[in-house]
Amino acid sequence: MSFPKKGKFFPKTNGYVGNGQHAPDKVFAVEIAAALRRSLGDSNAGAKVVASWTGANEKTVKNWFAGKYGPSGEHLVSLVRHSDEALGTLLALAGRQDLMAAVKLAAAEQAIEDLLTAVRQLGARGKDGLSE
Repeated sequence: MSFPKKGKFFPKTNGYVGNGQHAPDKVFAVEIAAALRRSLGDSNAGAKVVASWTGANEKTVKNWFAGKYGPSGEHLVSLVRHSDEALGTLLALAGRQDLMAAVKLAAAEQAIEDLLTAVRQLGARGKDGLSE
């Protein structure tokens, strides 16, 4: 049984048009790559984490980190589920930065709620004579 010749390699074009500019259709890939590097660094460990999040092949994920290609819709959903940087980048590319403020506000509210719960638990321990 022989394997098909198609699908073994990535296309040769990369969307770079020179003068430090990328073709409009490659802006997405470049911006997502920057978001991934901000979120996870530029290491093999970061690529492994993203591969585990998305179920994508590690070589594919490394191409995302390099900005050669962007993730497909299904993979993008997995990325924004796990990475606030990727979510912010997607919203910025869509011109919806205002929604990122709502996301940050919700995260701050959750952090405050968690802090209050921890303080109340400490206070309850002090009343029970468990501390000092």
